[in-house]
Amino acid sequence: MPIRSIQKNKTINLIIEAIKEKKGSEIMILDLKDIPNSPCSFFVICSATSKTQINAIANNIEKLLLEKLNLKIWNQEGRSSNWRLIDYINIVVHILKDETRKYYKLESLWGDGIIKNID
Repeated sequence: MPIRSIQKNKTINLIIEAIKEKKGSEIMILDLKDIPNSPCSFFVICSATSKTQINAIANNIEKLLLEKLNLKIWNQEGRSSNWRLIDYINIVVHILKDETRKYYKLESLWGDGIIKNID
């Protein structure tokens, strides 16, 4: 397995750990590697019940990845909205309020990707 794949898996595992620590729900990995012109290799998507929880999850992801992997965020959007996007270039994390996630249905928009639900 190439080093980059191992690093991505380690990164995804830490993202999931950070989400779970702050009680994020409905965690899903969407593998987009084999989709032509996809914006990244993976989406990690989760739900939150409030903007406060969205921010807590996002801050925990940022903190954990910086501490454990020295990985910095490339870009971030939606700091005060119902949808926070954290871009690590090949992995993009989407943290959405429950109703926002139901409305936008990211999983359906990228239906060609391989979906893995996390318990």
